[in-house]
Amino acid sequence: MSRPVELFVDPACPYAWMTSRWLHHAAGVRDIAPTFSVMSLSVLNEGRELDPGYRAMLDESWGPVRVAIAIVTRHGAEPFSRWYTAWGEEWHVADRKEDRRATAARALEAAELPASLIDVFDPVPGDEIDQALRASHARAVGMVGEDVGTPVISFGEGTAYFGPVVSPAPRGEDAGRLFDGVEALASVPGLYELKRTRTGGVDLR
Repeated sequence: MSRPVELFVDPACPYAWMTSRWLHHAAGVRDIAPTFSVMSLSVLNEGRELDPGYRAMLDESWGPVRVAIAIVTRHGAEPFSRWYTAWGEEWHVADRKEDRRATAARALEAAELPASLIDVFDPVPGDEIDQALRASHARAVGMVGEDVGTPVISFGEGTAYFGPVVSPAPRGEDAGRLFDGVEALASVPGLYELKRTRTGGVDLR
């Protein structure tokens, strides 16, 4: 039976996108069943004093993450995975960032999902979508705490944690070996952090 692994992502985050690609590659060489769930950097950073540019990015990121949670709640995790792949290929890889709403709509079409899902794009505080988003985000944060970001990875048992942050995404057996190591870390309750300074940007190869 395939081993479960759950990754919480925000569509706006390029590093979450790279981690999700690594999991897809790892699933080709390990008997695992990745599931993609939703968390939100916009929710995480509410009320925090931030660099104006980063704050503007977060303010513009509500729409895609609302579409994401609507897909999960109304259609399930597998359709969300299809949409997230289509979204990332346009937004992160092709760098088509002129219009988030248009990109989200094109990804719905590519994922063969109802075009009407784009109707939830505009933020409505406290509506059904907002509540579902916050609940999903709270589930991720409940596993790791609020002093992290996205992605968050969980193996269904053991410790969940932030990461791994990886660029470019390993492929083939390299992806499998990284998965083995990351899974092993989850079995150590006292492990809190492994980190080094990033020396380059996002490599989307």
